[in-house]
Amino acid sequence: MAVSQTQPSTSPTRSPDRLGGVAGNQRLTAELGAVLFVLLAALGFTIPSVRSLMYAHVFLGLLLIPPVGLKLASTGYRFARYYTGDRAYRLAGPPAPLQRMIAPFVVLATVAVFASGVMLLVLGPGAGIWRNLHKAAFLVWFGVTTVHVLSYVTRVPGLAAPDWRPDDTRLGGSGLRRLLVLGSVAVGVLVAAVGLPYASAWTSP
Repeated sequence: MAVSQTQPSTSPTRSPDRLGGVAGNQRLTAELGAVLFVLLAALGFTIPSVRSLMYAHVFLGLLLIPPVGLKLASTGYRFARYYTGDRAYRLAGPPAPLQRMIAPFVVLATVAVFASGVMLLVLGPGAGIWRNLHKAAFLVWFGVTTVHVLSYVTRVPGLAAPDWRPDDTRLGGSGLRRLLVLGSVAVGVLVAAVGLPYASAWTSP
C-alpha cells in the first residue's frame, strides 16, 4: 500500500493531467492495496488448513498475481519518477524513512513468495527446495508486509474511495484507474482458472 507521506493538494477543478499525475498514482496504489488486503486476508484464511483448502489456496494465490504485479508497477513508477528528478514527484516527497528502508524487502519477499508458489504448483510436491523457499519467503514477507500495511491502513480508504464515487470529477483518470484495478482482478481470475487443475497433484493421497 505504498503511498507518499505528503499528499499534494487537489483543487475543486479537474486536474489538467488526464491521468491524475502524482495524486492519480497515489489513488491507484491505494486502490490496489485495498484489493490486495481483502484477497490476502482470504488467502491467509486457507493457510492453517491448506491441505483441505488447497484448491482455494491455489486459486487465490494465482488470482493475486496480476494485482500484485500492477501494484509493484505503480509503486515502481513513482520510485523511478522521484529518483529521476521529476518535479511533481519530488514535491510530493518520498515515503517515511521506515517505509523506504523496508520497501526492498517487501518487493523481494513478495516476488519470492509468488514465484516459489508457482514453481511448487508446476513441479508438484516433490520440489522440496521450492517448498522450503516458499515457507521462508512467506515468513519474511509476513513480517515486513505487516509493518507496511500498518503504516498505511488508515490512509488507504480516503485515497481509494473517491475514484468509485460517480460525482467525484476533480481528478483526471478515474475511469482508467478503475479499469486497471478491475482488469487486473479479471486477468487474475483467468490465470487462476487456467492454473487450478495443477492443484490436483497436491490433493492426491
